[in-house]
Amino acid sequence: MYIDTHVHLNSDRFFEDYDRIISEANAAGVEKLIVIGYDKLSSKRALKIASEYPNVYASIGFHPTDISEISDEDYTWLEQTGKHKKVVAIGECGYDFHWKTTTPHQQKQAFKRQIEIAKRLNKPLVIHMRDASQLTLDTLIEYGAQSVGGVMHCYSGSYEMAIEFIKCNFYISLGGPVTFKNAVEAKRIASGIVLDRLLSETDSPYLAPHPHRGEINEPKYVGLVVQEIALLRNQPLEDVAKKLVDNAVKLFRLDQ
Repeated sequence: MYIDTHVHLNSDRFFEDYDRIISEANAAGVEKLIVIGYDKLSSKRALKIASEYPNVYASIGFHPTDISEISDEDYTWLEQTGKHKKVVAIGECGYDFHWKTTTPHQQKQAFKRQIEIAKRLNKPLVIHMRDASQLTLDTLIEYGAQSVGGVMHCYSGSYEMAIEFIKCNFYISLGGPVTFKNAVEAKRIASGIVLDRLLSETDSPYLAPHPHRGEINEPKYVGLVVQEIALLRNQPLEDVAKKLVDNAVKLFRLDQ
């Protein structure tokens, strides 16, 4: 059995079709899914979907490229909605310096506020990080995010930085890119870091794994990610798959 800890069934591409997508994922052995919000609308959609399925959960938050018009009322809404039992994390939040839709100052303030909300709710964080490894780590430490921990989603940083995030009480989540032939660092991470700190995801509809690279990604493909991790670690697939599910259940306190 598998778990997809990061899927965007709430995106415009998937939202009208999530019944089929969940059904096909279940048929492929994906027993649990976490739908990730990235703005207020997608967060509302994530919770709606999670409320309809016992083995689907939601994370709600504001992506760093979508925070230019976030108000104090929106943060109040985030904290109040975050108390819902099907909301298992805050995010995705963090830094993205690839796109220039928001300033570094805006991103840090939004990140800080969401870390503070996660701490008050005692729920883990889902971290988006692009072109900002050291700053992300520094911010997590500065605002005490170690107390709740979380996940570095679809991790694309170095092996050495992955170890630092683990020391900060974060898990490393790998998606489709680990199956790409040229993904040297992702494969090094998959094979080298302690299995207790690994998670699996698709980030669908993005980053479909080989042999579906370039296609629309779906959670039913997360097994391909887990299979690659098991192959790289030279460990039985069943053992790795079970451990990745157990890791997610522990981090997000699922089924409680």
